[in-house]
Amino acid sequence: MVDYLNHLELNLCLRVNALSRREMVRRFFSVVSWLGNYPAWVMFGFLVAAQQEAGAMLFAIQALVTAFTGIALYKFLKKRLVRERPFVAHGEIVCGTPPLDRYSFPSGHTLHAASLTILYGAYEPAMLIVMVPFAALVAVSRIVLGLHYPSDVAVGGLIGALLAAASLALTG
Repeated sequence: MVDYLNHLELNLCLRVNALSRREMVRRFFSVVSWLGNYPAWVMFGFLVAAQQEAGAMLFAIQALVTAFTGIALYKFLKKRLVRERPFVAHGEIVCGTPPLDRYSFPSGHTLHAASLTILYGAYEPAMLIVMVPFAALVAVSRIVLGLHYPSDVAVGGLIGALLAAASLALTG
């Protein structure tokens, strides 16, 4: 059963990764991925903080703690679960941009996209109209670029959502 599921995931990876063979597509998703590493979230964070007035400091602290917790969590998991990236494990998958680290599971980019979209959106719901599509593009970019399997992205998103929910619950 597990082999069958891995086979299904590989086929999806191959189909999505085939998009990266077009230079314009690869460049677009490379930029999205780079922005999703941190630049976009810093910019979105400043925009949200600017709208908070008296609560800007609490928001900034909460955002930083959530982001750094996410970094620690995904690094901890990657070092223990050691799943090779799709382009490493399967020669037919093209690597569209250099990875930031060796292992694939879970997707840290997607973890942060989910956690920060939810967290920032709780403070400024109007920004969700921009952040949700961007977060989705970040998640898809990781598969298109051959850096992650769909399950890496799905689990990264789930962990990020749970992290944001915990962060919001702690601040009431």
